[in-house]
Amino acid sequence: MSEQDETVTEVTVPEQTPDPVVETAETAEPAETITLEQELEQIDEALVVFDDLGGQSFSDAVDATIVEFDDGDIVKGIVVKIDNDEVLLDIGYKSEGVIPSRELSIRNDVDPHEVVSLEDEIEALVLTKEDKDGRLVLSKKRAQYERAWGTIEELKEKDEVVSGPVIEVVKGGLILDIGLRGFLPASLVDLRRVRDLAPFVGRTLECKIIELDRNRNNVVLSRRAYLEETQREQRDEFLTNLKPGEIRSGVVSSVVNFGAFVDLGGMDGLVHVSELSWKHVEHPSQVVQVGDEVTVQVLDVDLTRERISLSLKATQQDPWQEFADGHEVDQLVYGRVTKLVPFGAFVQVGDGIEGLVHISEMASQHVEAPEQVVTPGEELWVKIIDIDLDRRRISLSIKQAAEGGEVAAEYRDQFGEHAYDDQGNYIGPVIEEPNAAVAGDAEVEVEVEVAEVEVEGDEVEVVALAVADEVEAVADDGGEVAPEA
Repeated sequence: MSEQDETVTEVTVPEQTPDPVVETAETAEPAETITLEQELEQIDEALVVFDDLGGQSFSDAVDATIVEFDDGDIVKGIVVKIDNDEVLLDIGYKSEGVIPSRELSIRNDVDPHEVVSLEDEIEALVLTKEDKDGRLVLSKKRAQYERAWGTIEELKEKDEVVSGPVIEVVKGGLILDIGLRGFLPASLVDLRRVRDLAPFVGRTLECKIIELDRNRNNVVLSRRAYLEETQREQRDEFLTNLKPGEIRSGVVSSVVNFGAFVDLGGMDGLVHVSELSWKHVEHPSQVVQVGDEVTVQVLDVDLTRERISLSLKATQQDPWQEFADGHEVDQLVYGRVTKLVPFGAFVQVGDGIEGLVHISEMASQHVEAPEQVVTPGEELWVKIIDIDLDRRRISLSIKQAAEGGEVAAEYRDQFGEHAYDDQGNYIGPVIEEPNAAVAGDAEVEVEVEVAEVEVEGDEVEVVALAVADEVEAVADDGGEVAPEA
């Protein structure tokens, strides 16, 4: 430092005489002490008063604080009030925006208090800046739609999974909340069709997006596709190990017009209606019901289409084979006429077995129409003239049955040679009369004495219950019959 600087530094300010109006600490009365920080705050307040508008008019300054937006824009705001039918949202506009309860959520009939809370910051889409009542009308639901569509389209493009809770059961399926309303058809809820959808409400499901149409606001989902994808390895292994001809046990999972699906423990196989029974089946429900445990035979495994064909009747006795094993051509069988056709009549000769009596085999004389000889429901004897097991056909004859012949084994007890007299008249099987009790080689007469009868001369029937010193008897007319003492 220079000598001159040192000289300046040493100069002191001469003491001045205080202004008469200013009180010194010694002469002034005690007063509130103002700190330097308080003085600075007072200065700042003065500056705010004079400089805050910066040359703007007050109205321009107010307009500058208002958010600018148009119909269809998405805005953010703070929930300031919740009523039963609407919610007020402060978005920095000259008035709060109104969100009607129907515009709060994609769910129907929701309580606004369950959707938002006070001070929540949410997004809403501007429906109209000013309705007929001068209100700013907003929609939280549609803002959610706009955001969700972008996400859903991206997930669809990447073939990824979407998840959401089930919020409603509708005709034909379920509605999922995935940011918008996603429709899950009932046939795609599970690997097999589910009849009762109510238990799914409230559950969060993962699904694949199979159809997307933004213009129609339509999203179709498939949980089955997701399950099939996640279970593909298990399914491939199951199909590889499944061989035609195997006998498997399963549970009927669903019954449809063309057959029944059976859960084999890994996949469902189809039992076509023609494979349910050896008999004619009008509808599968005549044979099986959902939940029935069944034993089936594997007919075919299609690895490419991942389909399994099953047969229920293949595990059961073939009635045609059983009939062919127990009957021969030229035997007589007893049957019932089931149907008339122009060329003859069908006769049921066994359980599920029908044979045809051709019109030429109905009578020895010429027959114009089957109705001239038989009627539906009529029972009669027919002779077997042919059995074609491969084609499942039996040819019968009425006129040849009239000539006589050997009866089939199942009828011999009732219609064997012993059932006819010397003149050929049918007298039926021989039945021994139970009029004597046999003990050893001797016949023992049983005598029953009736102690008393209410009305003299009444006829009564009695049954011997024991052969002893005392015999009990029962009267068939309600009278009291007591054993003789």
